[in-house]
Amino acid sequence: MAVALTATLPPPFFYGPRWVLPAIEAVLVVPLTVAAPYRHRDEHRAVRWLSLSFIAVVELANLVSLGLLIDAILRGTTTSGRELILSAIQIYVTNILVFALWYWELDRGGPGGRLLADHRQPDFLFPQMVTPESAPPDWSPSFVDYLYVSFTDATAFSPTDTMPLTAAAKVLMLVEAVGALLTVAVVAARAINIIK
Repeated sequence: MAVALTATLPPPFFYGPRWVLPAIEAVLVVPLTVAAPYRHRDEHRAVRWLSLSFIAVVELANLVSLGLLIDAILRGTTTSGRELILSAIQIYVTNILVFALWYWELDRGGPGGRLLADHRQPDFLFPQMVTPESAPPDWSPSFVDYLYVSFTDATAFSPTDTMPLTAAAKVLMLVEAVGALLTVAVVAARAINIIK
C-alpha cells in the first residue's frame, strides 16, 4: 500500500521517472516474497536485509516527496490547494505505514528474531509487558501493534502508551514525528493561505 501511495503522487511531488521506484521495489519485493512468504525463526539473514532495504527505499522516496511538497509550498507553486492537501495526506499515511514496518523489523531483532527464545532485549515497552495479566500468557506484539505505535507517534508527535527503550527506537520515532509534523504544518499553512 505504501508503494502505491508513493507511486501515485502527482508529478510535482514525485522525483524521477515514474517507473524507477516501482522497479527498484519490485527487485527487492519479488525475491523477498519468493524466499520468505512467511517470517519464521530460522530465516536467512538475507531475508532481513532485503526487508530492511525495501523499507529504506520506500522511506527515502517518501522523504523526497515530503521535501518536494514543502518546496512547492515555500515557492508558492501553481499546484492547486486540493492537490497539495491530497498529496500531503498520501505522504502522511505512507509515513505511518513505513514506520510501522521499521518498528516491526527493529523490535527484538524483527519478526523472525522475536520467535526465538533467546531474542534480544525489546526496543519497545508495550503495556502488555508491564501488566502481563491484561494479555494472554504467550502474548507478543503483532504488526497491528506496531501500526498503532506508528499512528500514535505520527498523530501525537510523541509516544503514547508504548515507550521506546533503545536509541534506535528513539531515533526512528523522532524521524517519524518530525516528518509527520512537517506534513501537518504544510497542510495547515496551505489551509490558512486558502482561507485568507
